Amino acid sequence: MEAALAILLLVVLMGLGVPVAWAFAGVLAYLVHIYDANLNTLMLQGFRSLNSVVLLALPLFVLTGYLMQSGGIALRLVNFIEAIVGRRKGGFGASLVLTSGIFGAISGTATAAVASIGTIMIDPLEKRGYPRGYSAALLGIASLLGILIPPSITMILFAVVTRQSVAACFAATIGPAILLSLGLLIFNRVSVGRAFDEQLTGIAQKAERRGAIAKALPALALPAIILGGIYGGIFTPTEAAAVAVIAALIVGAFVYRDLTWARFRSSVISAAETTGSIVLILLFSFMISRILAFERVPQDLTEFVTGFATDPFWALILVNAVLIVAGALMDDVSVTVVIAPLFLPVVTAVGVDPLHFAAIVGCSVVIGANSPPVAPILYMACRVGRISIHHAVGPSLLLIATVALPVMLVTTFWPELSLFFPRLFGFY
Repeated sequence: MEAALAILLLVVLMGLGVPVAWAFAGVLAYLVHIYDANLNTLMLQGFRSLNSVVLLALPLFVLTGYLMQSGGIALRLVNFIEAIVGRRKGGFGASLVLTSGIFGAISGTATAAVASIGTIMIDPLEKRGYPRGYSAALLGIASLLGILIPPSITMILFAVVTRQSVAACFAATIGPAILLSLGLLIFNRVSVGRAFDEQLTGIAQKAERRGAIAKALPALALPAIILGGIYGGIFTPTEAAAVAVIAALIVGAFVYRDLTWARFRSSVISAAETTGSIVLILLFSFMISRILAFERVPQDLTEFVTGFATDPFWALILVNAVLIVAGALMDDVSVTVVIAPLFLPVVTAVGVDPLHFAAIVGCSVVIGANSPPVAPILYMACRVGRISIHHAVGPSLLLIATVALPVMLVTTFWPELSLFFPRLFGFY
């Protein structure tokens, strides 16, 4: 009961506009008071949990995303994809989806993808006949490919709080990412000519394509270096994050020459602010988890769910429902560091592998981040696109119902989709 009240308090505080980190602090204060916990001991345990080499990848990947945004890498990726597929029916919408996927394979963040790609593409999409509300909704969903396509900051957090291999969690979301990408491409292709008409500009000439490819090669080399290094056993995810920062610096400053000292300084400051907020959330969540574990809350929750839904099918449906509702009320970091470890014993009790659960959580974040009332990614996409969220809610919910939710259900009830790549790379 106290755990449910704690989650409700977290939702209320966030709904009142309290910064997420301090909303977690409020929940911690409530639990310390209710359970009369020793705050000094909790603080030491929390800092000990933060003392992790794995977590070093977090600020580095965040910084990579901001450097890509300010270093002109996103612009070259957009131009490359547009030259390849953007001049065909449904091609420009497909360009947005594919660019988001490539961007996610470098930065691991959705917010950086929204800011970078949305700024570049939403106006041209409107000129080609795409409604701004539809473009914002498509951007909101497609940007979450950065959470599913490795490297992923969300999966780093999941691995830390559930004590799983980061590289294995990265691999677990590749299958759902491919399925989501295909679903978005098909949805966009069907929408063109039915929901709206697209103005085509003609197929790009060979010289134009060659120029776009040549300019994009340094940017396209980044995901190959990062992912090839991780899964080729050359370096760990943390080392890959450091390599990603160096590569983004070199490409942005010396190849494209868009990364000035002022932009670099702004990127570092933004990355520090984002990382500081996430680390505070992690610290408080570790302390909250310690209290809940001491009070046997996860075990009680497991007994309740397995007693309420003895069939694994209905237990997974219940877990999916909780994840979706939680995602609609909280941001992706909150869902990952609070709900995921709380429900991990529940799903393992019904035979779900932790890596399979990582993919389920990743898919739930895609839905929650674009579902009202919180919908942080959808709100951001609307701000970037300079459009009222009322125009984007309808297309977003349609995308969720026809693409994101089916992908989550397929991921939930077809374990091989999420376990194939971990098994292929030797993690399972």
